[in-house]
Amino acid sequence: MEPTYHTTVTKVKGTKQFDFDDTLIREIKLEILLNGTRLGAVMCTPVDQEALAVGYLMSEGIINSVGDITQMTLLDDGMRIEITAEADSQKIERLDSEAVVISGCGKSMTANIDPAQIDAKVMQDDYQISASLLSEQMAAFYTQCPLYEETGCVHTAKLYIGEDQDYIAEDIAQHNTIDKVIGKALLDSAELSRAFLMVSGRLSSEMVAKAVMHQIPILASRTASTCLGLQIAEKFGLTLVGFVRGKGMNLYRHPERIKV
Repeated sequence: MEPTYHTTVTKVKGTKQFDFDDTLIREIKLEILLNGTRLGAVMCTPVDQEALAVGYLMSEGIINSVGDITQMTLLDDGMRIEITAEADSQKIERLDSEAVVISGCGKSMTANIDPAQIDAKVMQDDYQISASLLSEQMAAFYTQCPLYEETGCVHTAKLYIGEDQDYIAEDIAQHNTIDKVIGKALLDSAELSRAFLMVSGRLSSEMVAKAVMHQIPILASRTASTCLGLQIAEKFGLTLVGFVRGKGMNLYRHPERIKV
């Protein structure tokens, strides 16, 4: 299934009205089945569904590593994914009992954010990057997202590992882009603890929690952090950076990883 849809719309420009060929992003409901059981469904863009499923299941702690997956099959024109893997049954039960519906996602424990309940380690690494590198990568990031350029209707995420290794994901939902980009990196055996993550949207609690769960030390955006996002970053040692525009940025918490 193509991720875009072409249609004719009526465009108004000043006092003129005319037909215009436009490109829209497709939105599908991706059903996720694990070991024969339906876990739920994610509203998403039909691209990189395997990476999305892997990132989502690992973000929720249902599977611990890519090595736990023995089979993964995309079916029904990309609208259903079946996975066979070693899974944490207690996390699945918690998902059923505590999950809430959030924008773009059928079930998620990371949406029920309580910093005291996040099952993650405090990051105490010595990873550092320069402010100039972050600014350069953020500027380049917005030229590397073809679906955004074509439709203007998706969020984006980029995980930078090194000069010759980075991953990009696009989706209608920001949390899906994070799961996708992390899933891509994990399927490629990338080291997330020496990387930084850039997102197009706000630094809300669930975005920050996903970075913390995967022990990614730096999370950055062109926009702002919420209060709860900041509190989670502070508790778990995450460097949280907002308003990365031009040569400026706001270092909300743990600025020691950013060299000026």
